[in-house]
Amino acid sequence: MKNSAYLINTARGSIVNEADLLAALNDGFIAGAGLDVYEHEPPINQLLIQHDRVITTPHIGGATAESQERVGEDIVKAIMTHLESNYLFM
Repeated sequence: MKNSAYLINTARGSIVNEADLLAALNDGFIAGAGLDVYEHEPPINQLLIQHDRVITTPHIGGATAESQERVGEDIVKAIMTHLESNYLFM
């Protein structure tokens, strides 16, 4: 990555090695980071989450009313598909 790059991780905490990210920030190899997920939840790497060039959020991306409604709809569809294909329901 360029030293002007920002790493954004909203996927899985385990895909970013937090020790390496902290070293890259401290050594100027990366400009900053935005983290919504962490290697350990709750996050334990205080040096990283309190770093001047790191923005953190509390892993709540799925807590909106819209996302919860969508998850509910997806679950109902999956159940109906299963019932229809396995039990000739409906």
